[in-house]
This record gives sequence, structure tokens and C-alpha cells, in this order.
Amino acid sequence: MAEYPDHKDNLDALHRIEGQMRGIMRMIEEGRYCIDILTQINSAEAALMRVHDKILEKHLNGCVTNALKGKSDLERQKKVNEIFDLLKRFRK
Repeated sequence: MAEYPDHKDNLDALHRIEGQMRGIMRMIEEGRYCIDILTQINSAEAALMRVHDKILEKHLNGCVTNALKGKSDLERQKKVNEIFDLLKRFRK
């Protein structure tokens, strides 16, 4: 079974983002000003992207690096294909 990196260090940030989402919903329920809501959405998106970047970095430095250093050509090619697929998905 493959061993995956531990991402628990992102839980505090994700809990804050969860709180931001509840705050945004409350702002909408209260009929707050559009720009204020959009500003909070932008802030939550930026926080989520920081978590995204940290998880991607761990994947590249851990999972991908280990596969590329490994002896299996098939595993190396799988990881390269995985990264290409991921990049294509993110560009949409």
C-alpha cells in the first residue's frame, strides 16, 4: 500500500476557511453590500489556494519525487502522466 504525505497541518487553515464560508453565507442572508461579499469570497479563495499549493508541493516533493527516483519505469511514467493530467485539469 502506498504511503501518502500527512496533510493535517492544513486543518487549521481549512477550519478558518470554513468559518469564512459561514461568514459569507451570513453576509448574504443579511443582505450585505455586494463588494463586501465579493471581497470576503476573494479572501476565502486565496486561503484555499494557499492550502492547494501546500498540498501540491508535498505531492511533488514526496509522491512524485519518490516515483521518479524509483526503479519502476511504469511507476515513473504513471507519475509523469498524472502531473500532465493535473496541469490540464487546472488550466480549465
